[in-house]
Amino acid sequence: MKQVLLIAALVAAVHAAAASPSAQSAADVQVQLGDLLFGEGRFTDARDAYRRAAGSADAALSARAGLGLVLTLLRLGEFQDALDAASDLGRAQPANPAITAMRGDALWAMGRFEDAEDDYESALGADATLARARHGRARSLAARNRLADALTEVTEALRVSPREAEFHHTRATIFERLRRYDDAAASLERYIDLLPNHDRSEKAAWARALIRFFDAFKGRRPLDMDPPPAEGVWTVPLKIVGDKVTVAGKVNGGSQEFVLDTGAERTVISLDVARRRGVMPIAMMQTAGVGAIGLRGLQAGRIDMLQIGGLKIRNVPCLIKNPPLGGLPTREPESFSPLALGLSMRVDYQRRVLTLGTSLTPGDDEYQLPLRMYRLALVRGTVNGSLPATFVVDTGGELISISDTTAGRIQPATPFRRIPLRVYGTSGWDKDAFLMPGVDLEFSRIRFSGIPVVVLNLRAPSALLGFQLGGIVGHRFLSKYLVTIDLNRSVVGLDN
Repeated sequence: MKQVLLIAALVAAVHAAAASPSAQSAADVQVQLGDLLFGEGRFTDARDAYRRAAGSADAALSARAGLGLVLTLLRLGEFQDALDAASDLGRAQPANPAITAMRGDALWAMGRFEDAEDDYESALGADATLARARHGRARSLAARNRLADALTEVTEALRVSPREAEFHHTRATIFERLRRYDDAAASLERYIDLLPNHDRSEKAAWARALIRFFDAFKGRRPLDMDPPPAEGVWTVPLKIVGDKVTVAGKVNGGSQEFVLDTGAERTVISLDVARRRGVMPIAMMQTAGVGAIGLRGLQAGRIDMLQIGGLKIRNVPCLIKNPPLGGLPTREPESFSPLALGLSMRVDYQRRVLTLGTSLTPGDDEYQLPLRMYRLALVRGTVNGSLPATFVVDTGGELISISDTTAGRIQPATPFRRIPLRVYGTSGWDKDAFLMPGVDLEFSRIRFSGIPVVVLNLRAPSALLGFQLGGIVGHRFLSKYLVTIDLNRSVVGLDN
């Protein structure tokens, strides 16, 4: 009630300031109003208030309004607008490290991770205590699998700004990857407390579900693996059926075929397999993928023993495809990603062999792409010569695709007829998918000129991840190479 009265008072002050000769006074009231609306989770209204103040002649006030505007646009998922606003602000005040750090967040949201990292380091060079830049560095280090260093950085960011909910969420994800589930749950509790309307927030509901999931591992060591064989790695035979790579495994002792799917954040099993193998649901988890459903709630559970070839892992987090999708041409397959288990991998499509290990011997790769592991394996590409875009390395996918957002930002060399396609993914049918011819793509020194690509709706997974996905590279691209995804060296190696 007190917050409502404050907002009402500020709205009245806005009208009074509008009649005042002081433009600075009006802008100051708008910034205060934006801050209160942001704290209430009313991001659209906050955005409008910050915009009204952003043109202030007072540099400090303009910076406050601009920073609030960028952060609000990021919360709304308007990533390109956030980057445009941050870039304008940076040009106006290039020496302000807080603006540089916020531009880093906007670049991160566009999937331009290396550019974001440059801004974070530049901001920290000017002010080593800047919490947002420390948080940005933490995300960058985590994406390069430097988890202990990432934890140090996000803890320092929280020492400076302990009430920043986003920072607590980032620390929870780092704790999860470190397999410290109790600490992850505690960080999520603090995250929930700091959310606007946390009693009714959808974000809070999903975070509470994740806490219940973590609590189910109490007294157990998550992802508890047997030591590798003498050679230090596990080798597993592959089968290739169509454009799918499969491996044989076991779930709680029962045989099961899995699709090798680096586009999956966790091991995924069907409801039927869960029931037959005694995998009990614990909580609902939010997922997203290609398809009309977009964001999708699925049950999460714990596999007591997962075996892939000679690799045995106890206490494996998994997703259960319940509720199942209907109307698909085939049943939803079980899928397995070594990356989700913290393992590096090498796929030899020619010899039909998968190699897994906590570390791999570097190969003589003809091409090396910098890897960022942020829930999924991500590499940077360039579309039509100048547009940077982030692509998911997806061994479970089939084609090379770009997002509809990326497609909307490029101009084809020649007019084309839009060819509708029937594409289905983990979230059902994507009825808006189409084929776009004549697209140029580059991944380091690998170049494709004038190729047709599938255009997919990737807005839901982008929103869930918190950054714009540019596209997906699947089996038809990857299967031409010996593919190494090395988490320790943060590279995707491709060798002919």
